[in-house]
Amino acid sequence: MVGASLALALRATALKVALIEAVAPESAVHSSFDDRTTALGNGARRILDNLGVWGEIEARAAAIRGIHISDAGRFGFARLEASQHHLAAFGYTVTNRHIGAVLWQSLRAQARIALLCPARTVEAQLDADGARLRIADAAGVETELHAALVVAADGAHSLIKQAAGIASSEDDYRQVAVVANIRTDASAAGIAYERFADAGPMALLPLASGGYTAVWTLDPERAAVLKECEPAEFCEQLQRAFGWRAGRIREVGRRAAYPLALVRALEPTATRVALIGNASQALHPIAAQGFNLGLRDAAVLAELIAAAADPGAPAVLAEFAARRADDRRGMIGFTDNLVKLFGDRRAAMIAARNLGLLLFDLSPPAKQALARLSFGFGDALPRLSRGLPLSRGALR
Repeated sequence: MVGASLALALRATALKVALIEAVAPESAVHSSFDDRTTALGNGARRILDNLGVWGEIEARAAAIRGIHISDAGRFGFARLEASQHHLAAFGYTVTNRHIGAVLWQSLRAQARIALLCPARTVEAQLDADGARLRIADAAGVETELHAALVVAADGAHSLIKQAAGIASSEDDYRQVAVVANIRTDASAAGIAYERFADAGPMALLPLASGGYTAVWTLDPERAAVLKECEPAEFCEQLQRAFGWRAGRIREVGRRAAYPLALVRALEPTATRVALIGNASQALHPIAAQGFNLGLRDAAVLAELIAAAADPGAPAVLAEFAARRADDRRGMIGFTDNLVKLFGDRRAAMIAARNLGLLLFDLSPPAKQALARLSFGFGDALPRLSRGLPLSRGALR
């Protein structure tokens, strides 16, 4: 979804763009067309609105008007209301399937974007004077592309990242997220729940259907059991762990499980290559900020290359790395520290954490800072986040 968003951002520039996608959108295994839910903050909403796709995405989005945070079985909690911050919503939850379909429909209408799908990169040669890619289609027929810049948006274990020789660090959280859509006896009323339990954090995110997406973080062994158990047993176990704030859990849909790790590229660029989205950093879902961070990667990169004579020039890539450094470092640190803070089971830390939640609940400035989280860390917002075009000089 991040790569598709970048391509759309460049639709009105003089650049010629090719989007290489390995999996056809109609495939059931496409990660941009599955039933997982993405939480879009207001910063992401602005970018998508600038790309001309927010109206269609919003049609199936659920607004998050309140957030309830609690430490299961303990006294710490905090509540946030969007109206208290003069916001219509803190963000919106939408299924990947819907976001992906809207992006793909818009891409198909762009004459300057070549869609190579299904296709995969067989070989990448990255030199100072340009990049050469060998591309194979579904039948194995190969073609060669020449480019000034290759943007890797192909996930945490990116093939382009490997070809560019960019190393990554990986911190295994030894957790698995079990994700499923559920329905309770009370329709979701725009409230998102984040609950920290001994086994790991769990979240219920409202859906436009009136149900919730449940994201339940567990140790690998228990996750394997709960992914495959009978639906009634899963509902009972989730109810016991989460409690009754969202009502009685009546139904659960298809369950999926995803191992969790923090994967960071040590550098976001290399010769003729830029990394965005999960290729640059794959985060724990605890704060639901991964896609929002990746979308800002795409917005900044689009802004820089739209106005550049040579989109892959070292100076352009150096500026991209510098512009993204504070936001990337800040969001990675925030998410990682949150996982470790609420995963610490020492009595003193639990008491301090719960006191901190109560103090947070009483602090309007702290709540205001959290409400602005989807705009990222650092001072310079990309033009697309501010509702501005990429660059007047780069438009046709």
